[in-house]
Amino acid sequence: MASLTPLAFAALDLLNEAPMHPYEMFQTMVHRQEERNVKVRPGTLYHQVGRLAELGLAEVVGTDRDGNRPERTTYRITAAGRTALAEGLRRMVAEPADEYPEFHLALSVLENLPHDEAVDAVRARIVALEHERDEYDRAVERVRAKQLSDRYWLDVSYVRAMLQAQIEWLSTTVERIARGDIPWDGPAVPHQTSTNSKEPTR
Repeated sequence: MASLTPLAFAALDLLNEAPMHPYEMFQTMVHRQEERNVKVRPGTLYHQVGRLAELGLAEVVGTDRDGNRPERTTYRITAAGRTALAEGLRRMVAEPADEYPEFHLALSVLENLPHDEAVDAVRARIVALEHERDEYDRAVERVRAKQLSDRYWLDVSYVRAMLQAQIEWLSTTVERIARGDIPWDGPAVPHQTSTNSKEPTR
């Protein structure tokens, strides 16, 4: 079975809830703020739903027209689609994927910034993360107000926890840098004296 893009996988999940036409799927994703997890664009979504049908993971169940609007095609998930959804979920949850976040790269070469600029940049990131964490706190309040079962917003809870962990680690680290506990000049390895010795073993 061909691998699914994140958007196709999200579309398959929606079709597992109920038959829908792509525009309804797009509206649902926007309402649920799925852009937190996947890039959602109407044209791309239409293409991905068509791809699901080509792969036999979804099928057309009918078309309808509302006034002068274009005809809308409704799709539903197939048995093969449910199998692909379950298999994909098991793999994504159980097997850590190779991911290359931009910030990890930035941290690995942060020493290229002057000391004060590095401190200012990290502190600015902390402020941005705190704002993002606060937004997730409001999202948690909304879903709790709806008495929605925890299993439907595990992603919100997870991201909020990861944001808090980042804030705590960065806050501790930036203070170590600011105090000089993490030296910002000199050789990469303390016993080396050469000024051209950036060859640490990471």
